[in-house]
Amino acid sequence: MQAACEGVNIFITIEYMPARGHLGDFELMVILAVIRLDDEAYGVPIAQEIESQSGREVVLGSVYAALERLERRGLVTSRLGKPTAERGGRAKRYFRITPGGRRTARETCQALMRLWHGLPEVEGVTP
Repeated sequence: MQAACEGVNIFITIEYMPARGHLGDFELMVILAVIRLDDEAYGVPIAQEIESQSGREVVLGSVYAALERLERRGLVTSRLGKPTAERGGRAKRYFRITPGGRRTARETCQALMRLWHGLPEVEGVTP
């Protein structure tokens, strides 16, 4: 019995998408909160900053997921603080923006401004 695929070459092409250049809206909010909080940027204050500045309710798990994505992309770095008794001996993970993160945030904001400019529906509203 001959194999049905005898003599057939199968090629599989896998294309990798390049890393996204711009940030999603929530990732941008997280990066801006990290910049605002400076040395005090860890999960809870980041979520609180986004909530207070945007009026948007934030799930803490979403903040951590975004921070993990941003760190994988090299847009933020993290370091562990000292373990504290009130956290059961666990340390806080503090985040800081990288030069690439700052550049990506700026480019994302500029792209949004270009899209915003000249739209009569939002005329008179400052982005």
